[in-house]
Amino acid sequence: MKIRPCNDNVLIFRVEEEQKTAGGIIIPDTAKKKSQEGKVIAVGSGKIGADGKRVPLDVKAGDRVLFSKYAGTEIKIDGVEHVFMKESDILAIFE
Repeated sequence: MKIRPCNDNVLIFRVEEEQKTAGGIIIPDTAKKKSQEGKVIAVGSGKIGADGKRVPLDVKAGDRVLFSKYAGTEIKIDGVEHVFMKESDILAIFE
């Protein structure tokens, strides 16, 4: 299924964290935290500024990003979990 976010919304695929600690201990599913890192799948066309013109987003599809812990809305697309969020919830872009 194809999906295109509206305005300044971004669709992100959450990247899973490591299953083991540095010492080799395997972390059980119940103790795992949700990752705050993800890959941008799709972006909207941007928000409309005060002058009435559309302001493009800083992120683009394929960027690897860091986002706020409680940001966005979790959804499932074709059985795979994704997160919809505003561009302002993205903290950094990995380069």
